Amino acid sequence: MTEPLVLEVRPALADAELNELFGAAWPGHRTASFGPVLERSTTWITARRGGRLVGYVNVAGDGGAHAFILDTTVHPDERRHGLGVRLVRAAADAARASGAQWLHVDYEPHLEPFYARCGFRPTSAGLLPLQGVPGAGRTGL
Repeated sequence: MTEPLVLEVRPALADAELNELFGAAWPGHRTASFGPVLERSTTWITARRGGRLVGYVNVAGDGGAHAFILDTTVHPDERRHGLGVRLVRAAADAARASGAQWLHVDYEPHLEPFYARCGFRPTSAGLLPLQGVPGAGRTGL
């Protein structure tokens, strides 16, 4: 990690580099096309070291007051050095600059300390699975 870390807002991204990062960071990642995701994003933040993509976070928005953090990803070689927090804080700054008043994030319980370091507080939320889950879309009411 001798080369400097460079954070960028909305840089050009290739599927190959995103798939390489996601493959290293997310067990079970399957190669995907990220074009449709980026086309619908409010913004995204990347981190590169020596030209290599080592971090990424996506921000989606509702076109109004709400923005949403998605896919916070840090390469395993770069973890535990504050990069994830830097990415999320840069995403918050970009969302604020775009006019968002609220920034939301969903996370699993073990990630609560990480998102607390980023400035989030826990709230109640609901989740409705729409695909790929037995019983998806049925409420039992």
